Amino acid sequence: MKAGQKELEKGIWDQMRSPSLGTPMAGSGPQNRTLPKILVWLILSVSVTYMVYTLKLVSTSRACDDEPFSNPRHRLSSTSSSSSVLNTTESSSPLIQGHRRTELRNVVFGIAASAKFWEKRKNYIKLWFKPKEMRGVVWLDRPVKSSRDSGLPQVRISGNTSRFSYTNRQGHRSAIRISRIVSETLRLGLEDVHWFVMGDDDTVFVTENLVRILRKYDHNQFYYIGSLSESHLQNIYFSYGMAYGGGGFALSYPLAKALAGMQDRCIQRYPGLYGSDDRMQACMAELGVPLTKELGFHQYDVYGNLFGLLAAHPVTPLVSLHHLDVVEPIFPNVTRVQALQRLTIPMKLDSAGLMQQSICYDKSRSWTISVSWGFAVQIFRGVFSPREIEMPSRTFLNWYRKADYTAYAFNTRPVSRNPCQKPFVFYLSKARLISSMNQTVSEYVRHRVSHPSCKWKMADPSSLDRVEVYKKPDPYLWDRSPRRNCCRVMNPQKKGTMVIGVGVCREGEINEV
Repeated sequence: MKAGQKELEKGIWDQMRSPSLGTPMAGSGPQNRTLPKILVWLILSVSVTYMVYTLKLVSTSRACDDEPFSNPRHRLSSTSSSSSVLNTTESSSPLIQGHRRTELRNVVFGIAASAKFWEKRKNYIKLWFKPKEMRGVVWLDRPVKSSRDSGLPQVRISGNTSRFSYTNRQGHRSAIRISRIVSETLRLGLEDVHWFVMGDDDTVFVTENLVRILRKYDHNQFYYIGSLSESHLQNIYFSYGMAYGGGGFALSYPLAKALAGMQDRCIQRYPGLYGSDDRMQACMAELGVPLTKELGFHQYDVYGNLFGLLAAHPVTPLVSLHHLDVVEPIFPNVTRVQALQRLTIPMKLDSAGLMQQSICYDKSRSWTISVSWGFAVQIFRGVFSPREIEMPSRTFLNWYRKADYTAYAFNTRPVSRNPCQKPFVFYLSKARLISSMNQTVSEYVRHRVSHPSCKWKMADPSSLDRVEVYKKPDPYLWDRSPRRNCCRVMNPQKKGTMVIGVGVCREGEINEV
C-alpha cells in the first residue's frame, strides 16, 4: 500500500513540474489555461459596471444648491446647465457673481427723526433724498405740522414701545423705537427690496456711492454693513463690532426679515443698553452675523472742524456724513446747509471721486500739494512724504472734548507749529463739466486768513489766488483695485492761478519725494 501510494504521489508531482524550469507551477493542463481568461473577463466586467454606475451617478446628482442647508432663494431648476455653475460659485463667495445687481430703486431708507428737531433737520434730508428716484420712510416719535413736503420721504409715526423695559439711566428710551425702524419699514411690505439702509435725520448720504458699496455684496445673503466711531473710547464703551447708526448702516433683505422675526424678543433681553445701534448689534450677535466694515460711512463723533478728516479721506467712496449740527460748516463763512449745498455740485459731476485725495509736488518751488477733489486744495512749503500727508491733521476735538490724539480709532498728525509749514488752503468755489472734452474743471479760492511770517528762502504760496483742477469723471473708479489718483502740476495761463490735472496714475507714476 505504501509503495503504491508513493508511486501515485510521484506521478502527480511529475505532472506539476515545469518541463523547462523543473519547478512547481500554479497549474497545468487545459483546466489551468482557462483560469487567466476568467480573471480577465471578471476584471473587465467590474470595470464596465463601475463606469456605468459613475456616469449614472453624475447625471442624477443634485446641484450644490439642493443641500439640506442651502438658501431656497438660490435654488435652480434641474434644466439649468451653465447657470448652475455660476450659482454654485455665487453661494460660496461673498461678492456678487451673476445675480441681478442692486440699483437705487432697490434700496429703502429708514430715517430716525425727532419731532423736536424736525423743522431744522429736514433740510439735511432734502439735500440728498430724491423722491422720484428713491424709497424711504421718516419715522417720528409724534406727529408734526409740516410732514407733507414734496422733497421728503413719507413720514410715519413709530409704533408704541411702552411695553419694553429700559433701565439705562444715562440714555433715553427713544433708543428702543429707533432700533425697530428697520423691522417696521420691512413690515410695510414694499416690493423688490435688496437693502434696508438706516440713518439719522442729521445724516447726509451720497447715494450713488452707497449703491457702489452695496453692489459688492450678495443681497440674497445675510449682510450687516457699516462702520465704527472715530472715537476709540466710544468703540470701547459700546463695541468695535457695531455699526454706528448715525453714520448709517445697511441690512440685506433676508437679514432684515430674520431680524423682524426675533427683534422684539431680543430687545426684551437687553434693557440696560444705552442706544439703538448697540441694541441692533446685540440682535446681530444672536443671529451670528458680524459687522462688515466699510470706511465710507462716517459717524463723526468729533467736535470742531472736520477739515483734517475730509482733506485726507481714506481711499474708499464717501458714503455718509453725520453729526452735522455738532461740527462747524464744512466750508467757511456759510451756514451748514449752504456748505452742503455747495458740496452737491461736485457730487453730481463725479460722485465716485468726491473727497478723494491726490498728492503731488511742485519741485521747482519745493511745494507739496494735496487735492481733496470737490472740497479743498492744500499747498505746503517744503516736501512732505505721502505717508504723512495722507494722515488726517488734528483740526478737531474728540467726542469727550479733549485734545487727546490717543482717543481716535485711526492715526492722526498734529497741526504743525512751524509757521512756515502752515498750509495754504483753497476751498471749492465752483465746478462745471466741459462736455466737449468730458472733463470737469473745479475752482478753489484761497481762504484768506493771517499767516505768520516765514523766513524760509523759497517761493511763497500767498502769491496764488486760486487753483484750477481738471479731472475726467470716472464712474468706474471703484470697480478697480483701490488706489489714489495722481495729480500733476500744469503750466498756468493766468497769473496768480495754479493749474492741476487729476486722474488715474500712469504706468510707473509714483509720488516720489
